[in-house]
Amino acid sequence: MAHLNGTNGPTNGTAKGSHTLASLPKSNVFTSNLPTDPAFPTPADSHNAPRETLGPRMVKEALYTYVRPEITHSPELLGVSDRALQDLGIDPKDTETEDFRHTVAGNKILTWDEDTKEGIYPWAQCYGGYQFGQWAGQLGDGRAISLFEVTNPDTKVRYEIQLKGAGRTPYSRFADGKAVLRSSIREFVVSEYLNAIGIPTTRALALTLAPKSRVMRERTEPGAIVTRFAQSWVRLGTFDLLRMRGDRNTLRTLAEYTAEHIYGGWDKLPSKLPAGDASETHSQAGSGISKDKIEGTELEEENRFTRLYRAVARNNAKTVAKWQAYGFMNGVLNTDNTSVLGLSIDFGPFAFLDTFDPMYTPNHDDHMLRYSYRNQPTIIWWNLVRFGEALGELMGAGSRVDDPVFVEKGVTEEQADELVKRAEGIIDRTGEEYKAVFMAEYKALMTKRLGLKSQKESDFQELFSEFLDWLEAYELDFHHAFRRLGYIKVDELSSEDRRKDIAGRFFKWDAAPRHEDESRTRIGKWLEKWSSRVKEDWGDNNDTERQAEMAKVNPNFVPRSWILDELIDRVEQKGERDILNDIMKLNLNPFEEHWDWNETEEERFCGDVPKYKGMMQCSCSS
Repeated sequence: MAHLNGTNGPTNGTAKGSHTLASLPKSNVFTSNLPTDPAFPTPADSHNAPRETLGPRMVKEALYTYVRPEITHSPELLGVSDRALQDLGIDPKDTETEDFRHTVAGNKILTWDEDTKEGIYPWAQCYGGYQFGQWAGQLGDGRAISLFEVTNPDTKVRYEIQLKGAGRTPYSRFADGKAVLRSSIREFVVSEYLNAIGIPTTRALALTLAPKSRVMRERTEPGAIVTRFAQSWVRLGTFDLLRMRGDRNTLRTLAEYTAEHIYGGWDKLPSKLPAGDASETHSQAGSGISKDKIEGTELEEENRFTRLYRAVARNNAKTVAKWQAYGFMNGVLNTDNTSVLGLSIDFGPFAFLDTFDPMYTPNHDDHMLRYSYRNQPTIIWWNLVRFGEALGELMGAGSRVDDPVFVEKGVTEEQADELVKRAEGIIDRTGEEYKAVFMAEYKALMTKRLGLKSQKESDFQELFSEFLDWLEAYELDFHHAFRRLGYIKVDELSSEDRRKDIAGRFFKWDAAPRHEDESRTRIGKWLEKWSSRVKEDWGDNNDTERQAEMAKVNPNFVPRSWILDELIDRVEQKGERDILNDIMKLNLNPFEEHWDWNETEEERFCGDVPKYKGMMQCSCSS
């Protein structure tokens, strides 16, 4: 088993966990507070049922079904993320125990007593979603089963532990509930990488090979299980399904659960006129939600469900801004793949940009480019509008939202127009807030990535936009551009000729545009503006500190598609196990210059994309 070490990325945990997976405090807040599948109302009902009877069907007026993982024969633990162990509070030595290995393989339920038929029992969530803009009906956890929730005793953060690829559930439809090794490696790597560079994401604890499981996708492939965790797995699509079914009681229950147990309480949601940090005030100013600007105060009413909607929108705005700043694409941003917490979730045909092409989509089934890089902020907002429609009755009710008659029967015909108008106004204003939060976060990240300490109004057009424009025009590498910019010293840019010479560093060594005067001149002019801004912020002769700050936000290693393809081939086809550990050293510490592994391999994986291996695409089963 590859033991994956990482020490430098964002972390919530202590330096070294002192608990075992078995000893961590367990809970089932999700299943204790939300309605269960009436066909199997208790864990014992599900446990006593033959496994095959828990297969695909429609589930109504419920948010989950109790269902146990299928047995995985002869499981092989391929990897465990030390960063994940740290954040969960687990001692790395625990990964060597049989309890740990069989728990992450789905063979042991730590929280269930076989004799008494009592304890916390695994479950699969019920949700729906819009896929490629069209309503897809009931979806749900078709190949994911949550085992339990654990709380890190040191940080007090609660996570829901889930197995992906653990077998069929009522939500598997026509599929087998399995995951292939190929897609499992991809998710294992990318979720831990996103966390390492500071992007909100679901996480991966362990990767288990199921050597006796053969799974049919485009071809027959070996099966695998990713043990993943998140503070919540609730999606916008969870609300979509309830709205489409007209299940207003369950929808209200879910909204209350989301505020109280996912967001930590109604008091944690944004207030109407926040007196908080600068970004909060800035976004509010951009949203137009100000007492001085209210027209028709009754229709401008904000109740607590409106504040929940705004919180979800704000979190998603921040996350998609980080995606754009770091060139990440989910590849299939359906509403069932959009988190209520704004987490990056459910990794299928994801990718990072190689050359900068805003029209690029990593999903080879996305013929209309709906989920291309440039469209991601718009699509996340489209998804949030659907979420707003799901909460529309609750938001539109204003101060009547807790009136007993409204709670039981809903809005009257006489109140309908007012309710709709209020809800539409709330969605519109939240849209402005979404844009403001997105832009504030994006500008802040781009400012840091370009080595600046302050923001000027002119930076967006003269530096950010022009930088991306010449990256696109000359088909330059998005990630290398930031990292190589960080290596440049301001005194190297003292003349036009020197700037034109330095411009060549942004091209591949054998790329023709290196020798073209037009491209060098354009980049040189940009470097002149950039160096002037650097001097404004840092003063003269202060390259060392500025370069160190740039190195902290501009990764040297990026898990590009070609790297993941090679990793998959070497693990699956060539039986190499150490390569996963080696790549994860880079993956968990992506800002380092060297990793004390293999200098030649480090340079290759951090260097130029090999010919014909850039901007690759893959399928939704990837």
